[in-house]
This record gives sequence, structure tokens and C-alpha cells, in this order.
Amino acid sequence: MVKDILKEAEDHMRKSVDVLEQELKTLRTGRASPALIERLTVNYYDTPTPLEQLANISVPESQMLMIRPYDPGSLKDIERAIQASDLGLTPNSDGKLIRLQIPRLTEERRHELVKVVHKRVEETHIALRNVRREAQDQMRDFQKEKLISEDELKRGRDDLQKLTDKYVGQADTVGKRKEQEVREV
Repeated sequence: MVKDILKEAEDHMRKSVDVLEQELKTLRTGRASPALIERLTVNYYDTPTPLEQLANISVPESQMLMIRPYDPGSLKDIERAIQASDLGLTPNSDGKLIRLQIPRLTEERRHELVKVVHKRVEETHIALRNVRREAQDQMRDFQKEKLISEDELKRGRDDLQKLTDKYVGQADTVGKRKEQEVREV
């Protein structure tokens, strides 16, 4: 029973760190990356659709993204979605494709992005602690119902803490990597 709880907790913790990685990919650094915009939601025929399903996104230069819509009629919708986003990018369209020039980040903007990275990492830490608390509650309930012994509860808590420490470390590593990327000029 304790192993099942630990396995489920580890699965939730792994997913929390994966979500952090995905969120941090969308943060703009000084370099162009398709991950920056591929999850951007476009209102396509009144249906919210991720940009990656509507267009081919490429990186012709280190500071530029090129978006080639599969349906030329969606060009205006894609432009509107980019302008409405918080990316601070201005789309440049020639009627067939959209070019996004990625400007170099100012030092002030880098500091703001580092704060955002820290905030997202802290949110992940909170999520990991919540998973740990829920697993501990489950173990405590099992112990109260006499389904597991007090020794099993203690071992389970120790294993759960090791698991939590492991995933907190992974979240910190992901955050530090993104922070270095943001600070890179």
C-alpha cells in the first residue's frame, strides 16, 4: 500500500517538474525558439487552437521566427493572437507568412524574466509539497485504519521525503538552467 502511494506521488511530482519545463520554454530569451510561440492560442473559426496546429514555425536566423500558416485565411487570426499575447512581439506579414523579429533583451527585462523563473520554480515547489502532504495524509489514514503499521508509516514518510527532495532538486536545476539562458547576452 505504501509503495502504491509513493508510486502515485512520484508520478505527480514528475508531472509537476515536466509542467515547469514546458512553462519555462515559453519564456522569451534573447534567442528565437519555436517553443516561444507554438502553444500560443489562436482564435481560429471561433475555436481556440494552438499555433503549432495551424502553421509551420521555423527559425531562419537566430533572432527571427517565421510562421507559415497551412491555411492562408488564418494569417490575420495568427497576427491578432501574437499582438494580444504578452510576448511583446510585433508580427510582420507579407500576406503568405509572418516574420517575428526577436529583439535583444534589455538588462531590466532580463531581471524581470529571472524573477518570473524564480516564481515558477517556487510554484512547482509548492505543488511538490502539496503532493507530499496528500501522500502523508493517505499514509496516516491507512495507519489509523490499521492497514499499515507505524514502522511502515515512518519508512513511507522517509521515502516520501527523499522523493520530494529529489524532485525539488530537479525543479531547481531546471530553473537555474533557464536563468542562465535568460542572463546570457
